[in-house]
Amino acid sequence: MKSSMQALASRREFIKNTGKFAAVSALANVAIPAVHAAGSDLIQVALIGCGGRGGGAAANALAVKRGPVKLVAMADVFPDRLQKDLTKLQTQFASQVDVPQERQFIGFDAYQKAMDCLKPGDIAIFATPPAFRWVHFAYAIQKRLNVFMEKPLTVDGPTSKRMFNLGREAQAKNLKVGVGLMSRHNRAMQELAKRVHDGEIGEIILQRGYRMHGPGGYFSSLPKPAGITDLLYQVQRFHSFIWASGGCFNDFYIHLIDQLGWMKNEWPVKAQALGGRQYRSSPEGIMYVDQNFDTYSVEYTYSDGTKFFFDGRTIPGCEQIYSSYLQGTKGSGIASKAGDCGQPSSLYASQDLTAKMFWESKVKPEEQDPYQNEWNDLVDAIRDDKPYNEVQRGVEASLVSSMGRMAAHTGREVTFDQMLNCDFEMSPNTDKFTMNSPAPLVADADGRYPVPQPGIVTSREYRA
Repeated sequence: MKSSMQALASRREFIKNTGKFAAVSALANVAIPAVHAAGSDLIQVALIGCGGRGGGAAANALAVKRGPVKLVAMADVFPDRLQKDLTKLQTQFASQVDVPQERQFIGFDAYQKAMDCLKPGDIAIFATPPAFRWVHFAYAIQKRLNVFMEKPLTVDGPTSKRMFNLGREAQAKNLKVGVGLMSRHNRAMQELAKRVHDGEIGEIILQRGYRMHGPGGYFSSLPKPAGITDLLYQVQRFHSFIWASGGCFNDFYIHLIDQLGWMKNEWPVKAQALGGRQYRSSPEGIMYVDQNFDTYSVEYTYSDGTKFFFDGRTIPGCEQIYSSYLQGTKGSGIASKAGDCGQPSSLYASQDLTAKMFWESKVKPEEQDPYQNEWNDLVDAIRDDKPYNEVQRGVEASLVSSMGRMAAHTGREVTFDQMLNCDFEMSPNTDKFTMNSPAPLVADADGRYPVPQPGIVTSREYRA
């Protein structure tokens, strides 16, 4: 593997070139007419990917107070998920939901049909597993749609490069793109970042992030039952499969990774890590088939040598810690007190996080919810035609997450540059999926899938 200094130089060159293109795109925007909901103040929304954050994102969109917003189309591969979200949204926002049967679409091509219901300047919501993000984003750009997409944006190097390019294309077309890293819209953390960047706790010398609780989401998956294809099973249980979601590492840990990179005002350049699989069977003794580790411990390193330690655990019955911290040369801070971005944030004049507090965040009641804030900010940018494109940092946060995950899964130090340029695309045919397509992973005779083998499989995360 290349030295970390070579990797840092390569990464800096890549980001520098990205910045140059962004500057050209920003100038190009001057000559491009505003892309708005054509001929009307109404912004129409299509939800692609129902259940979980899909329904939540749609609810946040409909709760925006500035101007009319209406949900007009929905898409998923599972009819029950679509109907469940539709029923909830109709109950909560009856006058703003207009999704008749003919605008409810099922299948892997449903995203196209849902976006075809929109006009340039409307908004497409992407809340499918991240393996589909680049496919859906490319079509939205073609249709000149604004976009809100959930995190993570990528799970490997090839799709990260693709998303960087798509982000620049969207910017050149003056499209507004929000990414569901809601910490950046947490008003407490915005004030915290300003104070930290202004030097109120000196130079950051250490960061710590913890997300340790029992299994959640679609982990702990039992062998595929009868009556569902391998592909649909893996999409349904997406947290269990690295190709679909980046596993629990990317899908859950990215928020703390993103917020601490933000506080440091740069991204780590390398990672070394460890992890393991402790409890891998159901109470009945049936072996789970997912690819996740139960524990992850990552040492991220920044370009100045500063360390960021992250610990993740999904084991029931253990101590639960879910928070993030900063240590500086003149003091310390709590970024998230509890959860992904739990308020209040606070700063201290010593390394003791129980004494000498000199600042604690205070946020207006109407701005307490970062999930709603990110939608208010996106719609403001659309209606005021302000520059708004969160793709680059969304992809970078996804890459840094993948860097830590790959370091644990291979038992090797992994740099940002190596993660970006790793040529193993976990699902190269995502844009060609049909309901009868083969799955990216094949189970063995016992119904189990390839798992990471640190020190044995070291150039990729599992034997495909």
